[in-house]
Amino acid sequence: MGEKLVVVGQGYVGLPLAMRAVEAGFHVVGIDVDEWRVKRLNAAEPYVVDIGGEELAAAHRSGRYFASTDYADAEAFDFCVITVPTPLRDGVPDLRHIGSAGMSVAPLVRPGATVILESTTYPGTTEEHLRPLLEEGSGLRTPEDFFLGYSPERIDPGNAQWRLDNTPKVVSGIDEASLDRIRAFYGRIVREVVPVSSLQVAELCKLLENTFRHVNIALVNELSIFAQQLGIDVWEAIDAASTKPFGYMRFTPGPGVGGHCLPIDPSYLSWRVKRSLGHNFRFVELANDINDHMPDHVVQRITLALNQQCKPVKGSQVLVLGLAYKKNAGDCRESPAIEVAKALSKLGADVRAVDPHVDSFHLPADIDMVELTEAQLAHADTVVILTDHDCFDYELVQRATALVFDTRNRCRGHNVERL
Repeated sequence: MGEKLVVVGQGYVGLPLAMRAVEAGFHVVGIDVDEWRVKRLNAAEPYVVDIGGEELAAAHRSGRYFASTDYADAEAFDFCVITVPTPLRDGVPDLRHIGSAGMSVAPLVRPGATVILESTTYPGTTEEHLRPLLEEGSGLRTPEDFFLGYSPERIDPGNAQWRLDNTPKVVSGIDEASLDRIRAFYGRIVREVVPVSSLQVAELCKLLENTFRHVNIALVNELSIFAQQLGIDVWEAIDAASTKPFGYMRFTPGPGVGGHCLPIDPSYLSWRVKRSLGHNFRFVELANDINDHMPDHVVQRITLALNQQCKPVKGSQVLVLGLAYKKNAGDCRESPAIEVAKALSKLGADVRAVDPHVDSFHLPADIDMVELTEAQLAHADTVVILTDHDCFDYELVQRATALVFDTRNRCRGHNVERL
């Protein structure tokens, strides 16, 4: 029998890892506390954008994958990878899911087993929080008895070019033996492994990556506000700057940031710096302030655009295109598009939404999901492009709509106002 891998968490990080590990020859148990998820997985019904039904069915046919809510199915594992969420709670890192997974896995740790944390978190979490739970619950010690490491996830849901297998994987271990063991493990799953010298370097690496994006998105978001007030086309300026082949990376404005990473991860770093060093991470705090207020700014711009048409927000029919937090993905939790839609509805607008990637049961009750048709476009007082899915017919949108408010630079014309 092949080596047994347990993946705790079967979401957008854990499920692709489980599927790739099955292809690499591991016997995989996917643990998740959500019974609905487990039932769907064992019926070969995926809910993650990067995993198709055939891929999941093939994993089941191999006899080397099943999902479970019971940690008893995880016993006698060789490798365990923890991929649980790490949200914020009242502005403070919430490690309850890591703690729960660590305590559940600990009694199953055997001498020679390997435990790897992939959840995004602040530097020091693996050694200061997870390690004591594993040692206390198992009666073993690391690095003497079992291997322990951290490897930040780099999943980009919906990205067809960069997947788990071809994205370089940063790995770390609590000692050299753990690093060697973890490097060999991921070497069977991904094409390139990037070892670093410590757990904290790997933990900081992930926060650096997302803080870089967060700060630069905040920069162009604030720039878009001032450029509009100055009468300058910020999109043309961005296009022009993007021709520079060195020293510049393209970022574009939008209605805010959402999802599992950008609104949260930089705050983990800011919290750690404040707690450990007593200093404020001013760049992160400023970026948070700018990005958090972008949905309000978008609502204000829509209100002004309707006023220029002699129409109040109250009573206007607003058709929103895209509710997911990112292009070509289906998760609308923590989405700035949802915030905009809810704010417009609260102001009295008749808000309807189009997003074939999002299930309607995730939506607030006062927002109706409709199809993108010429009739819907013609009846709308304004169409608001919030998430620019490639499946939308933007030519039809521009042709059939009286007023388009475009936060993603997909339409141009006399009837289009861009962020």
